[in-house]
Amino acid sequence: MLKSKMRAAVAAFAMLGAAPVLTTAAFANPMVGGAAMYPTKTIVDNAMNSKDHTTLVAAVKAAGLVDTLSGPGPFTVFAPTNEAFAKLPAGTVDTLVRPENKDMLTKILTYHVVSGRMTSKDIAAAIKAGGGTATLTTVQGEPLTATMKMGKLVLTDAKGGMSTVTIKDVMQSNGVIHVVDTVLMP
Repeated sequence: MLKSKMRAAVAAFAMLGAAPVLTTAAFANPMVGGAAMYPTKTIVDNAMNSKDHTTLVAAVKAAGLVDTLSGPGPFTVFAPTNEAFAKLPAGTVDTLVRPENKDMLTKILTYHVVSGRMTSKDIAAAIKAGGGTATLTTVQGEPLTATMKMGKLVLTDAKGGMSTVTIKDVMQSNGVIHVVDTVLMP
């Protein structure tokens, strides 16, 4: 049925002397860090291509989470940018990626991951069902609170810190990424 409708549309354009422009842009992932994000690649594969997520990728490697986040999932990842990590007190990232701090780094990183594939629409529906808030249980075990503020998805961590989703619904083969502007703390 869809093919016949497409053929009819192409024929209509041809009768008008216009060339149809067929695009998948409406179905494409947003660019992240100046790089294309491919829904056929894993969370780690795509994050490695983003120039805005080099700190996150280094931290994932230091925590030994590459295999996990490359696995089948699905996962919902709230991915802090390099700028988000830069908001932390000076020296924090350098300290966290040391081998002796692997447990703390793992705790922080897994606090940014929720089991399952939750799109922004799924999270918004949970917020609506919750009367304005939704509690998301992280892989780390502690909750994140999701709310909408001025049309933006905002996450509040266990310490009261807030992070805004700046790029939503970056689909991956093993989940979805939502880019955030602040590191969340358990």
